[in-house]
Amino acid sequence: MSASYYMQGIGQIIEKVLNTQGDKIRAAALACADSIAAGRAVHAFGSGHSVIPVMDLFPRYGSYVGWHPIMDPRLMWFNVTGPGGARELLWLERTEGYVKQVMLSYNLDARDSFLIYSHGGLNAAPVEMALLAKEKGLTVIAVSSLANRAINQPTHSSGKALQDVADIVIDNCCAPEDALVPVEGRPEHVGGTSTIIAMIVTQALMAETTGELVKRGCGPERIFVSPNVAGVPADNNMQVFRDYQAWINTL
Repeated sequence: MSASYYMQGIGQIIEKVLNTQGDKIRAAALACADSIAAGRAVHAFGSGHSVIPVMDLFPRYGSYVGWHPIMDPRLMWFNVTGPGGARELLWLERTEGYVKQVMLSYNLDARDSFLIYSHGGLNAAPVEMALLAKEKGLTVIAVSSLANRAINQPTHSSGKALQDVADIVIDNCCAPEDALVPVEGRPEHVGGTSTIIAMIVTQALMAETTGELVKRGCGPERIFVSPNVAGVPADNNMQVFRDYQAWINTL
């Protein structure tokens, strides 16, 4: 069955990430813990489907203040064609110069970390975000495909791909084509992998960072939590939003 093939394949990729990327996830967690412990931010960015792990970083159950998603609606699709469509997004994320305009609204500090998602690592948006962060002295963490970088040359005018700029590269261990399941009689595959792996890496990084913060005695004061958890004050999540607003105003 194709469904079984896909799920077994995803399991194999997860196993490979577990066996080969643990040190990278640990290094990224230490950088993120440094930033959060300093009262600063772990910024996160992705365009296209790579915005999905950014959306799942914060706010979501099991997360807390310190993680800062940067999401530009023009770099996300909310339609197939027409305004907000995928074709328009694909053009914009490959166009040099736009990310600089996006980042005029944000303040980066050398104590911050920057988490950037891009399976290919070649589009202008993630490359320029990484370059801007490096100019400011931030630690840049990429979640990307090293296999894709190995077979493709950078297309950005800097001559660099995301994997070349980042301080820490967490390999998603996905094939360059991303999709996993072969289709009889066709060269294409179906069943994307990179988004699922990025989500898993994100939550593993969240867990590792939290453990490090707790070990340092500066764990999160409040965690955004499901209302089904007993013993949590009824206004907990509303207070998380208040904490976030107060914190974001200091950046």
